Amino acid sequence: MKRCVVIGVCLMVSSVQAQTPVEDSIEKIRLARSIKLSEVIVRSRLNVARFIEQIKADTSFYKAFKNLRVLNFTSSNDIVMRDKQGQVQARLLSKTQQSRTGACRSMRVLEEKATGNFYDRRGRYTYYTAALYASLFFTTGVVCGETNTIRSRAFSTRGLSGVSKHKEQLKMLLFKPGQRVQGVPLLGDKMDIFDSDRARFYDFSIDYSEHREEPCYLFSVAAKKGLSAAQRDQLVIDKMDTWFSIRTLEVLKRTYSMSYQAGVYDFSVSMEAEMARYGSYVVPVLLRYVGDWDLVFKKRERGLFTATIYNVH
Repeated sequence: MKRCVVIGVCLMVSSVQAQTPVEDSIEKIRLARSIKLSEVIVRSRLNVARFIEQIKADTSFYKAFKNLRVLNFTSSNDIVMRDKQGQVQARLLSKTQQSRTGACRSMRVLEEKATGNFYDRRGRYTYYTAALYASLFFTTGVVCGETNTIRSRAFSTRGLSGVSKHKEQLKMLLFKPGQRVQGVPLLGDKMDIFDSDRARFYDFSIDYSEHREEPCYLFSVAAKKGLSAAQRDQLVIDKMDTWFSIRTLEVLKRTYSMSYQAGVYDFSVSMEAEMARYGSYVVPVLLRYVGDWDLVFKKRERGLFTATIYNVH
């Protein structure tokens, strides 16, 4: 067993309004939380407060997926939808190949087998889970002018409605775990693990690990045991482990689970994403997702998918 020490770390939460020095000091004291550090991290003299600020500002996880927009790759896809008894309702097994020429990309279906009601009569996706997957990994026709640049506001539901709005909200939950998100009713603020009202319900730790032989900081967050129902209702993230490259602080792997129950919808989701380096790019090479969604006015969806990315160049 590694010996661990507990240190007080000020977890600063960004504010849209300027604070006076006194208010800032009070906020630091109020938000001070205990983060458990492994002995090797203590010896490394990591500036933990700065590390946490960098975590809060991280965009590398989403950027890894955006990098797929500007590269060639092959993907093996497996999407399964189940009923409440766990029986398969629909499934898609396919292999696709994306090609990038100049500023445009297109996709070719090499193999495909769809069963059940995966598609409706017009050939559209029957399930939100399938539509979300398609928006991440499939390309229809020729798409031009895209980049892998991350805007300051990467996600927004402004001007969207219906399926498009729901897909954008799902992306917010999947690609911004642990951060406050706008446009997701009832739980946007509850995603923020560093918020002073929620950080006290979590255990935080930092350790040393490796991913694909690259040294990493392993940052772990888990909801405290023994929380009351009212306290648990303040949280969305149940557990999250993230491997940050020591050299670049890019996310190289992340596993997390989150859940929430409200009057209009509930969900339980777990996800694992593994990244790899191809030249100067970090891209997802393995993505596993299991989700149970109940959206208002929509049928409950119990889906899982696995994406394997290879031949990246």
